[in-house]
Amino acid sequence: MAETTLSGPSHQILENDYASEWMGIEVLAISDGHATIRMTLRQEMLNGFGMAHGGMIFAFGDTAFALACNPAVQAPGEENSITVASGVDINFLKPAFRGQVLTAVADRRSSAGRSGLYDIQIFATDAAPSPTGQPAQALPGPVQPNSVQPSSAQPGSAQPGELIAEFRGRSRTIPKK
Repeated sequence: MAETTLSGPSHQILENDYASEWMGIEVLAISDGHATIRMTLRQEMLNGFGMAHGGMIFAFGDTAFALACNPAVQAPGEENSITVASGVDINFLKPAFRGQVLTAVADRRSSAGRSGLYDIQIFATDAAPSPTGQPAQALPGPVQPNSVQPSSAQPGSAQPGELIAEFRGRSRTIPKK
């Protein structure tokens, strides 16, 4: 399936997702089993240490997970089912700070029957991206990119920043109520 770049609410699950709206999440790309999203860390998303609250990072990764699990356009016969998390693990690797732009890249690793396994990598950068996706003016505070690439990145492709968290999600498709 071809990847599509989107702007604004681009997936039916975001239409009434007030948490993702409050967080300012922007969908960059979505395709079958994949989603890339972005948001900027604001002051009210920080903990008492002045770094991103772990719950904000988790919620951000969870949105990417949900978008990768649920097709933007459901196939005939799938209208009465949804895919939800059956379990997740997150590893916080480095802190993120106010003004940094976070990017989450979610990819399906496996699916069998009603179950799936997804990896979501979360990156932070000080550079505010321009509409073309290229880094624009840098924000205060250095962040050095590391050598880890998103799990879906092709060799030689640009990283969306420094890897700050790894999120592994297990999904289950259930009947819609």
